Amino acid sequence: MITKGISRETIWVVRKAFKAGRAPIWKRLENELASPRSNKSEINISRLASVTKDGETIVVPGKVLGSGRIEHKLNVCAFSMSQNATKKLIESGGKILTIADLTESYPDGREVRIIG
Repeated sequence: MITKGISRETIWVVRKAFKAGRAPIWKRLENELASPRSNKSEINISRLASVTKDGETIVVPGKVLGSGRIEHKLNVCAFSMSQNATKKLIESGGKILTIADLTESYPDGREVRIIG
């Protein structure tokens, strides 16, 4: 999700996903969404490239920055993302997902990993 702030609607989407499936990942993500911005992490593309595998789906509870290279496909949902990071992820064949897309595609939270 590419926004400057986290809306109440976004928090509600995650809360609703947790209530529907009781997947612990959605509760943790809801807590991350509600935390102050100063507690959110910043992760570079190079770090994502080193800790992920091809085709993996991840959530970054913070901002993804464009420093470094990535050479494998990655599906990323982040609270915020730089333009350079977005460009590099798409060029590598990956996708940028919104919170709503993520909770709809993975209602049980399996195959989704939080990095940050």
